[in-house]
Amino acid sequence: MYDINERLERMRAAARLGGGEKRIAAQHAKGKLTARERLELLLDEGSFEEWDMFVEHRCTDFGMQDQKVPGDGVVTGYGMINGRLVFVFSQDFTVFGGALSEAHAEKICKVMDQAMKVGAPVIGLNDSGGARIQEGVASLGGYAEVFQRNVLASGVVPQISLIMGPCAGGAVYSPAMTDFIFMVKDSSYMFVTGPEVVKTVTHEEVTAEELGGASTHTGKSGVADLAFENDVEALLMLRRFFNYLPQNNRDGVPLRPSGDAPERLDFSLDTLVPENPNKPYDIKELILKTVDDGDFFELQPDYAKNIVIGFARMAGRTVGIVANNPLVLAGCLDIKSSIKAARFVRFCDAFSIPVVTFVDVPGFMPGTSQEYGGIIKHGAKLLYAYAEATVPKITVITRKAYGGAYDVMASKHLRGDVNFAWPNAEIAVMGAKGAVEIIFREEKKDPAKLAAREAEYKARFANPFVAGARGFIDDVIQPHETRKRICRSLAMLKDKKLENPWRKHGNIPL
Repeated sequence: MYDINERLERMRAAARLGGGEKRIAAQHAKGKLTARERLELLLDEGSFEEWDMFVEHRCTDFGMQDQKVPGDGVVTGYGMINGRLVFVFSQDFTVFGGALSEAHAEKICKVMDQAMKVGAPVIGLNDSGGARIQEGVASLGGYAEVFQRNVLASGVVPQISLIMGPCAGGAVYSPAMTDFIFMVKDSSYMFVTGPEVVKTVTHEEVTAEELGGASTHTGKSGVADLAFENDVEALLMLRRFFNYLPQNNRDGVPLRPSGDAPERLDFSLDTLVPENPNKPYDIKELILKTVDDGDFFELQPDYAKNIVIGFARMAGRTVGIVANNPLVLAGCLDIKSSIKAARFVRFCDAFSIPVVTFVDVPGFMPGTSQEYGGIIKHGAKLLYAYAEATVPKITVITRKAYGGAYDVMASKHLRGDVNFAWPNAEIAVMGAKGAVEIIFREEKKDPAKLAAREAEYKARFANPFVAGARGFIDDVIQPHETRKRICRSLAMLKDKKLENPWRKHGNIPL
């Protein structure tokens, strides 16, 4: 018995040491934590239950039979974040550069399967050089097994990827199918083919950071949701983010009681929207003043800034916020913003998170680059997402809601539950000037007549009452009571039930 215990301790010590002191020191020298240190920070103290510590690879080619490390380059198991169950895997760069083998993939698949059985989120900490070349197709098969589980878990349990080192080749497609991707600045990157291959094939000179660094994916491609300064900040922010998410698609949103009264009024909102309809303002001010404790977790803040998305709480419960931002491109919807908001709305719908939409949108972005880029198809994604969603949907029109963009932004016609407008809201096909120039084309040469027509159009249509008369707006509310009215609406909608017709799945325009 003593021999077994001794052997057990020896193997545990070897597993904990990963690739050895030298490689651990190299990891630290890069400003990065080891796989186990990361899990210690992410999970509640003493809550981690490790699985498959003794798993080893089965490869015998290229002398690999003599290079075996217990755990095989990934630490897997489950633990708690703020007392809530989560399954985790953390790739260990010190063991074969975190490269994925068949055994490594099996470990990841095991925790994902278990997460599905018990209905708990999965967090992957990625730090891997890609497929283990020595294993050839067995390694590729391992990736595909993980991908299959990503797809089956989608919309069932939340999946989060934190990229904390390299993530290249086939390895990028697993994070891409998860719900959220976070990165670490200057130490993580994602790309399908690295700088060397790019240079060989296209003759472009590009660094790893430029090609697939955190700033590239949070600002240019929109692949990642947020980037953090270092490993520690990333893990602590991930703990904060986790608090907003439900455990699974049947669990309902978490409740975090707040001292912020649901009936609270904020009179500063009465002057938020400038009198000049062409003057911008920051929609984030409205969000921060409306949600519980001014606590808003924004996602993709550096990408498609003309729309704002993120999580907050209202009366203690998680809500998803979508808002046009007049500060950027006048709040117009374009390709990037439509895709960004559509994916977010679909996540909220999958996990029964109510969606609160703040609307100030003059329309879709005009221009050849938008049309050639497929704005028709991409704009339809947002329309589809809102129309498909069965969660509580509350909409507040703060200023402009013009044309097709009015329809798209969670209008009554797309099964919006409660639709409010502020007193100065304008709901129309287009702005007064453009409308008058089309309706009264023959009077174009007479500026005085045209001005009179414009004033007439504004008086008749540039207000919320035409829409109100048809029941498209439930109520015209004062800006200062926005929080109170949203909280009341959410309380009323708490037990909402709405089912879409049976189908295998819809065919969203991709």
